[in-house]
Amino acid sequence: MKHQVICLPGSVAPAANRYAPLKAAVGDRAELHLKDLELYRGDAPPEDYAIEMELAAVDQLAASLGLDRFHMIGYSAGGFMSLAYAGTRPDRLLSLGMFEPARVPGQLTPAERNFFDQLNGKLSGLRGPDFMSAFVREQVKPGATVPPPPPPNPEMRKRPAGIAALLRVFESYSFDRGLLRKCGFPVYYAYGDLSHDEQALKAGVLAQLFPDIHVQRFGGIHHFVAPEEIYTPKHTRSLLDMWEHAEQSVT
Repeated sequence: MKHQVICLPGSVAPAANRYAPLKAAVGDRAELHLKDLELYRGDAPPEDYAIEMELAAVDQLAASLGLDRFHMIGYSAGGFMSLAYAGTRPDRLLSLGMFEPARVPGQLTPAERNFFDQLNGKLSGLRGPDFMSAFVREQVKPGATVPPPPPPNPEMRKRPAGIAALLRVFESYSFDRGLLRKCGFPVYYAYGDLSHDEQALKAGVLAQLFPDIHVQRFGGIHHFVAPEEIYTPKHTRSLLDMWEHAEQSVT
C-alpha cells in the first residue's frame, strides 16, 4: 500500500512546483497529496486570515481522501503549518517531515526573537520586488548565490502581500510548544548549510521538544535553491525510510 502524504508548500512556489521532484522520485511508493495554502486562494490574503484556516483546510482535504492518519511534509511556511498541525492534532499524523520551516510556532527564544525582529525591521516599508529581494537575501548566508526573481505573473504578484500576512499571523498565533513533547511519531528536519544560522537554531529548539527527531544538514544548498536540489535521492531516501518505519510502528 502506498504511503499517504499531505504536502504543504511555502510562501512562494505553489505545491505542484515545490514537490514535483519529490513526487517523481518516490514514484508509486507514495501518494503525495499537494495542498496549496489557503492564503493564495483569492487575489489578496483574506481579511480574516489565520493559521487555523490552513489547519482546517488540511482536515477537509484528509476527510475528502478518507484518511484518518497520514504523513505530512512541509517546506518553509508549510513547515510552520505542519508544526501547528502536529501540536494540535497529533493523533492524525504518522510522521512529520520538514525542510527549513519558516518559524517554530509559540514563544520564541531570545535568539529566535532577535532574528525575526531584524528580519521584520529590514522588510518594513518595502513593497513588491524590493520586498522579495530583501526577504530572500536575509535568509541565506553572505555570499550565497540566490536565483533571479521569476518573471512577473499574476501568482507571483500575490507573494509580497501574502508573505507579509504570514509574518503577521506567525506572530499572533497562540501555541504551546510543550504540545510537541507529546508527539509520538517520528520527525525529520532537513536544512541547508548555506541558509542563515537561524535554521540550525530551529533544529536545536525542536530537538529539545520532539521525542523522536532526526536532523539532517545538506551541504551546498539554502532555502531558495531549486526544488530538485533539495529533494535529492539522499533526502528522498530519508523520507521513505521514515514513512516505512512509522507505519511498521503502528501495525
